[in-house]
Amino acid sequence: MAMALRRLSSSIKPIRPSCYYMSAFSNQAASQKEIHMILIRQWMKPLNAPLEEVDPEIFDIVELEKARQWKGLELIPSENFTSLSVMQAVGSVMTNKYSEGYPGARYYGGNEYSLSGSPSNFQVYTALLKPHERIMALDLPHGGHLSHGYQTDTKKISDVSIFFETMPYRLDESTGYIFGLLGGLIDVCDKQKAIMLADMAHISGLVAAGVIPSPFEYANVVTTTTHKSLCGPCGAMIFFRKGVKGTNKQGQEVLYDYEDKINQAVFPGLQGGPHNHTITALAVALKHAMTPEYKAYQEQVLSNCSKFADGIDGSRVEKVMEAVHIAANKNTVPGDVSAMVPGGIRELRLSHHTEYLEVKLRERIRWACKHSYQDVTFL
Repeated sequence: MAMALRRLSSSIKPIRPSCYYMSAFSNQAASQKEIHMILIRQWMKPLNAPLEEVDPEIFDIVELEKARQWKGLELIPSENFTSLSVMQAVGSVMTNKYSEGYPGARYYGGNEYSLSGSPSNFQVYTALLKPHERIMALDLPHGGHLSHGYQTDTKKISDVSIFFETMPYRLDESTGYIFGLLGGLIDVCDKQKAIMLADMAHISGLVAAGVIPSPFEYANVVTTTTHKSLCGPCGAMIFFRKGVKGTNKQGQEVLYDYEDKINQAVFPGLQGGPHNHTITALAVALKHAMTPEYKAYQEQVLSNCSKFADGIDGSRVEKVMEAVHIAANKNTVPGDVSAMVPGGIRELRLSHHTEYLEVKLRERIRWACKHSYQDVTFL
């Protein structure tokens, strides 16, 4: 890190011609074939050179970002600091291997991996629904997500709402709950023979640690990103029920039929080969999630969140916090009329959840809010 901070004191280096190709043509009498062979040999040099040497401009951007993350407090819920071992796996030789197809049936010699959260949701929709069938999901201003569909009276904001009929439900603003209890949603799904999908992207780390109730008991399909509270690489997973669903009128067992449909939707329906380096890194992150230390970490997350929920009031606080190097993001809450000037702010940055930082973060946020009108100009 000391090296990264030293780099901050100097300006970004300009792009310079690579030395690998400058000496190749010193002999002007070289034949075209000789020049070609020289180029081939020279091409191998940058393949084995470090980023700092091959592309100093990009290297400096990376170092500046590293320093930015080190000196500030990152509280945005969609981000996290993953482990060194996960980053090593992402940058490993696994990035060179393509494995289009499925285990045991590769085109190149359980759970399904998807490239990211929004694509994973769309893959489930296309697997289990016909075009223009209905999706009911939490309304975006009430805490829903664009990948669950969103439209206004005049425009379909999410493409999910183009391919499917999206009908939102909303929170009970007096209680902050959906239908009062989760059981309300389960009853609706049972009566309508609907499929329940639980998108646990933001809370999957808490679920994995067993510190909050799990959706697996209730949902037919569960999707999650892997880079938020789960502390893994950027990616997503899809889980689905298998086995006996029930019995028909003839007393015969009826099986869940999600597996083949979802597999088909992922590949070849909506993506090609998986990112093996990301899957490798995810395996490392999931091993972390099995440890007692990980559970203690997630328990501290819950403790901190209960304290941070006190006294946060929206978009202006985001700017104030940014001014004191705390990264968070504004977010709508029920009753807001504008997504650009909402009343809520999200600040569940799990990378900072220790008891000491709990106190220091609260001190800095309180200070920022206290000085907001005096020291910060809002546009």
